[in-house]
Amino acid sequence: MAYGGSVYILTNKHNTTLYVGATSELQSRIAQHLEKVYPKSFTAKYNLNKLVHMEHFGFIEEAIQREKYIKGKSRQWKIDLINQHNPNWDDLAPEVLSW
Repeated sequence: MAYGGSVYILTNKHNTTLYVGATSELQSRIAQHLEKVYPKSFTAKYNLNKLVHMEHFGFIEEAIQREKYIKGKSRQWKIDLINQHNPNWDDLAPEVLSW
């Protein structure tokens, strides 16, 4: 699947830490997170390896704008966003990696 950009939220096994990111290559970016390509990164340090939310846009600029918007919101707002689209907090990474 080709998108201009995507926003995503990662969490850990116990859903205690959230990370919001934006990318033009969601599949490869998620693979990088899971493989801990950058071992000193926030996602590697906190073992954020579960994709629980994603949104797709026609242009990367839209994804970056949405990322900034989401990052500016409270933790509870982010939890509500995830619950709205993924109430069981299922890991969406296998779906993305199989594209």
